[in-house]
Amino acid sequence: MVLLSDQNGEEQREDSLPLKVRDVMVREVITVDEDSTVKEAVEIMNEFQIGSLIVLEKGKAKGIVTERDFLRRVIAEAKDVMNTKVKDVMTTPLVVVEPSTNLEEAVKLMFQRKIKKLAVVDANKLVGIVTLTDIARFQPQMIRLLKQLTTKQVAPKSMQKVIHYYIV
Repeated sequence: MVLLSDQNGEEQREDSLPLKVRDVMVREVITVDEDSTVKEAVEIMNEFQIGSLIVLEKGKAKGIVTERDFLRRVIAEAKDVMNTKVKDVMTTPLVVVEPSTNLEEAVKLMFQRKIKKLAVVDANKLVGIVTLTDIARFQPQMIRLLKQLTTKQVAPKSMQKVIHYYIV
């Protein structure tokens, strides 16, 4: 039996650990205003060495913009990065979970929606972000769940690279 310490320092058995989104989410979420240009957003992503930004409209989380969004909706369409606004290329609606959401449910939601990132909100306030990579690195239980899901159904194309690298 393996014992793990939770955030409160209490030990729990690994096989019965009720993991929640709050256990693996990143709390320092980097955001961008929807009226920012694509160039400004890319500069922020480069500065923080991240692949996505949560997009804010009047201070509230409205969407997400990822490297893939830039490839598909900016580069492939030869749009001007200096004049194209983030709101014109972001993905909406933003798929969110609460910090208390079971990690297993978050993974299932990612599979259903074919996404790799979930914004985490508490009382309609952005408090974190959780990615498939965060989950895969964090917990062997989630790896087992992902393996089970991939035997029952084909992983969404956008997730296959992460799953094959960390799981299979």
